[in-house]
Amino acid sequence: MRPATIKDVAARAGVSVASVSRVLNEQGVVGDDTRGRVMEAVEALSYVPHSGARSLITRRTDTVGVILPDLFGEFFSELIRGMDRAARERRLHLIVSSSHDDAQEASFAIKSMRGRVDGLIILSPHLDAAALAASMPRSLPVLLMNGGARDVQRPSITVDNHGGAEAMTRHLLEQGRRRVAHVAGPRGNLEAEARRAGYLAAMAEAGIEPVVLDGDFDQASGYRAGSAVAAMDIRPDAVFAGNDMMALGVLLALQEAGLRCPEDVSVGGFDDVPIASLVRPALTTMRIDIAGTGRRALERLVSIIGDAGETSPAHEIVRPQLVVRESSSSSNSGKSGLEAALAQGG
Repeated sequence: MRPATIKDVAARAGVSVASVSRVLNEQGVVGDDTRGRVMEAVEALSYVPHSGARSLITRRTDTVGVILPDLFGEFFSELIRGMDRAARERRLHLIVSSSHDDAQEASFAIKSMRGRVDGLIILSPHLDAAALAASMPRSLPVLLMNGGARDVQRPSITVDNHGGAEAMTRHLLEQGRRRVAHVAGPRGNLEAEARRAGYLAAMAEAGIEPVVLDGDFDQASGYRAGSAVAAMDIRPDAVFAGNDMMALGVLLALQEAGLRCPEDVSVGGFDDVPIASLVRPALTTMRIDIAGTGRRALERLVSIIGDAGETSPAHEIVRPQLVVRESSSSSNSGKSGLEAALAQGG
């Protein structure tokens, strides 16, 4: 049997096609009797509205696009989880694509979504925000999540990476540590560079020589940096990794080298991905409500779309919060994992 059409629904309900359209799209004034007959016909015929035809009427696709630098890792999965929950509450669909940290790939992804989405969320820490925004039509509602987004006349959500890195470095210094090393994220990444700058500012304020090791925001690069720290003649007594995944790699390398954390070397991270509180020692980190930030991004984009893209640019800043756990607090070293988690609030 062929699928039912809107004409079939109209014929069964004894109304016009326009009336069926008004009922299904919740537009215009429709009497209760007409609405009831249309919905009865829709159910009886198992009618599924054609999304393309509906889009022509409403000029909406009920779909939003999300472009991320990568789809792998706990940070991005948490971000998408927050966006997805907010989208489902509004009966919206997500199309998620990766730019693979490449400007040309990002441009291709943006072009592929034109006409298919009502708006875009773009997180692109490797790209120049001005150039990225210039490639998009002003009529397309866009929310940027980018370290340089405040320089562009587009609504944005950015993390205070510099301030968060300063806070983490100061925390390690306040624990009595004097040789604090930093495992930096990849060069050219705006988030990584801001966190590196925050670390350097805190070290300069304390009058202590910085030690910076290269990383790539993944566990493997953190492990390499941790192995290098363990092998140093004058070993750092603390390590601030630019994100949690690198911090986890550092922890593993230190443990394999026979070093205790935090007694020998304290470790701090950034982001507070779910696994950060589950490893032992539990990781001290700068907490970003990742899923909550994803939800907020989706909510703001929906608001921008509702304003037909005419909302004034608003730059929202997420302030990371220090979460102190076992990896930097020797006071918990003699407690069980459960006791330490309760003492530090999880």
